[in-house]
Amino acid sequence: MKLQNNGFLSIEQLKDQYLNPSQSSQPKVTKEGLTFEEVLQKHSGIRDVKFSKHAAGRLADRNIELTKGQMERLQAGTQKAGAKGIKESLVIVDQLAFIVNVPSSTVITAMNQQDAAENVFTNIDGAVIM
Repeated sequence: MKLQNNGFLSIEQLKDQYLNPSQSSQPKVTKEGLTFEEVLQKHSGIRDVKFSKHAAGRLADRNIELTKGQMERLQAGTQKAGAKGIKESLVIVDQLAFIVNVPSSTVITAMNQQDAAENVFTNIDGAVIM
């Protein structure tokens, strides 16, 4: 193989670089061990909302079933909260209230209008009404 030393790659060098399957590059990682894709997802808020065991129990106890549209709005509300720097958010979707840990995209508790009769929510630093 003829190597060029003038700053440009030869056809052989390009072929070896891009077409040689034996040379697979490992993804670079941050100090925390995250790949670029993981960092991008973390900062872009593109995570599906999860439900904690407690929240799942509350949904079951209160016979709350979310529609696909409500789930999408809960997801969008969580993303909006994250964009504003909110860490613990109240997200209201229709007649349902959710307390969400925004950095982990985890619903901590859920309630319907009857259960939220006091209209007092603690330990939150923001609210999103969808």
